[in-house]
Amino acid sequence: MSKRIHSGWALLIAGLAICTVSQAQQAPGGSTIQRETKIIPIEPGRWTGKRLEDGQPDVQGHWSNTIANHNNWTDPQGGVPGDPNPRAIPKTQRSERAPSRVSDPADGEVPFQPWAREKQQEFLKYFHDPIKPEYIEPLARCAPAGVPKSFTWHGFEIRQYPGYVLILFNSGWRIVHLDGRPHLPGNIKLWNADSRGRWEGNTLIVDVTNNNAKARLARTGEFFSDNVHIEERYVFDDGGQRFNYVATITDPTVFTRPWTATIPLRRYTEKDQIDGWNYEVAEANTPDGSLKHERYERMCIENNGPFGQVAIAPSRK
Repeated sequence: MSKRIHSGWALLIAGLAICTVSQAQQAPGGSTIQRETKIIPIEPGRWTGKRLEDGQPDVQGHWSNTIANHNNWTDPQGGVPGDPNPRAIPKTQRSERAPSRVSDPADGEVPFQPWAREKQQEFLKYFHDPIKPEYIEPLARCAPAGVPKSFTWHGFEIRQYPGYVLILFNSGWRIVHLDGRPHLPGNIKLWNADSRGRWEGNTLIVDVTNNNAKARLARTGEFFSDNVHIEERYVFDDGGQRFNYVATITDPTVFTRPWTATIPLRRYTEKDQIDGWNYEVAEANTPDGSLKHERYERMCIENNGPFGQVAIAPSRK
């Protein structure tokens, strides 16, 4: 395949809804986006907030992670190494930027086996100049972002119904069944995997299997195999305004040990200024340029835009 293949990431703008603490950044239209540089601890415990009729803690609404996006898994505010876009060059020292998504081990690194680390570095090397189809990050082609990457890519909505939790992303959806049904047969593999959950106090605990492992964790090439098992914990604060997503990932095919990722998230309301990409979409698609549009009406859902823009046609003379 020709080196004329292009990642097309400029069209999948990376601005993510984020908030408070530090590092203000100007967004289209003069709005201000604030990026957090730390994770606010939330302890498991009793749920003291509003409940739904079936007893579930009421956590419905729009949410988004508070630290950067899916550019870089272990240095979320550091950009993608080798990025030709000068705006992606970090302006701060690593010690001043947000922590790694990897909260265990303590060094913040994914504990890859040697062969897997080599493969991850290969994906990273060719991210900006993919000379093979496998080097094109799947989300660039509007494939689902997968588990757990979906929680680092723009906002999402949680809806709850008796017996299950529905999570709507701009690149697909997940259903977390709460009724104790068994997982799907092992030969069925899904982009967003198969989820079985239960509530314990303020924490939604989800067992995730049947992952097809086609999605990567970030633009920096981290991955796992379809043998992966993930235990998720969504730990909500008392006011239902924040939660920490904590995922323990086990895959002896790829990693030397189980490891844990932590992603902090907060609730967004209609009054909040949301991320720059949403702002641009609103300006382009609503008469008054307001933000009152359906957040998931984007090209990957409705196919109302170019499908990934991953190739540049030869110039015509």
